[in-house]
Amino acid sequence: MNRKEVIGIPRYLSYFSFGALWERYFEQLGFEIRLSPPSNQDILDEGVRETVNDACIPIKIFHGHVMSLRDKADYLFVPRLGGTRTRYTVCPKFLGLPDMVKYSLSGLPQVLAPRLDVRQRGMGAWKELVSLGVRLTGRRFAAYRAFARARQILSERVGKIQAEGLPALGFPQPPDPDLTLGVVGYPYVIYDHLANGGLLDQLLRLQVEVRTPELVSDQQMKKQSDEFPKDLFWFYSNRTLWSGLHFMDVARLEGLVHVTAFGCGPDAMVGKLLEMESRQRGMPFLSLMVDEHTGEAGVATRVEAFVDMLRRRLRGGSAS
Repeated sequence: MNRKEVIGIPRYLSYFSFGALWERYFEQLGFEIRLSPPSNQDILDEGVRETVNDACIPIKIFHGHVMSLRDKADYLFVPRLGGTRTRYTVCPKFLGLPDMVKYSLSGLPQVLAPRLDVRQRGMGAWKELVSLGVRLTGRRFAAYRAFARARQILSERVGKIQAEGLPALGFPQPPDPDLTLGVVGYPYVIYDHLANGGLLDQLLRLQVEVRTPELVSDQQMKKQSDEFPKDLFWFYSNRTLWSGLHFMDVARLEGLVHVTAFGCGPDAMVGKLLEMESRQRGMPFLSLMVDEHTGEAGVATRVEAFVDMLRRRLRGGSAS
């Protein structure tokens, strides 16, 4: 029996948005999928050693994920993500990611780097991914069929998250919360335990319910886009801003937390906009900036103080 070829997929960056599609697509084509482990200190340390100094922490963590797969796969899947939806792009680092990886790290297996610009409509957005499947297998119909099934699975996953909330993403909610906070930011910071300094675990321990951008529907996002004077240039930045505005204006939560990575230019603008809008609405706001030196103790101290202030505020205390 022939051994299945192994495709390694780093469990970071665009994986949080499209990982279900990547995995199912290549599995349906007959490949074995190997994911890097969840982010940990070894992965971070390896990424810091191998990445240029001025890279943001998400890029450093990603390099560590790639290194963890270096000797465990026949191929590495590092797509060149150009944009998402119709008018917006992503951080330029996503476009250059395959080059950063190939020229920074040695001894890698073949890097599969299709350009995926899903600002295009219909099949055109994914044509390079399907073409990659054809090149790898020589089976055109199988590649199209595998992609159709993978996209359906991704759609079902999004629907499940919308219906079930954070538990569908593997994050439990407290049974009887007295506070509900919006936590906004980029998915690869919000949902990565290492990158966010254990924020979601801290809020669970404090009996706080959490809502994130992935729980806000496209229709709700569009409503905020229509009402805000101008859209931003970046897809993830827009989602962060629109979901934050939704949590302020529609959901009317008790507070808002913005998690941002040090050195992220687009997110600095988003953070300032959210701070200004929350002040205008009287919404308590906490900005958490993380980098490779961020520890859980520091995050816990700030979050505990913020939650304590909110509870005193609800009880009519003097905190503001």
